[in-house]
Amino acid sequence: MLTVILLICSNAFMTMAWYGHLRFKSTQLVVVILASWLIALPEYALQVPANRLGHGQFTAPQLKIIQEIISISVFLIFSFLYLRESPRWTDWAAFALIVAAVFVMLYPRLAGAISN
Repeated sequence: MLTVILLICSNAFMTMAWYGHLRFKSTQLVVVILASWLIALPEYALQVPANRLGHGQFTAPQLKIIQEIISISVFLIFSFLYLRESPRWTDWAAFALIVAAVFVMLYPRLAGAISN
């Protein structure tokens, strides 16, 4: 659970670093890049421990897929609340396919937990 919490926090910082500047298009690019680097620093400080703690509980591919679904979830919320952009139905369909991928990836673990 701690791994997932750290990944959520990490992705919140990274989403702000990558996309927060879109509301400030008149700001010079070099300033935006430097600000993004400063925002991204806490992301790395959270992402590395999340992966280190999670590896063993999850495989590396599982960690990556979990991180991707968290990343997209955080981005959808950010896009709606901060950028004021509503997802289209195709965005939701793509998101549903990624969620399906998580279930496929975790199926052996889920099936084992259910049979025990």
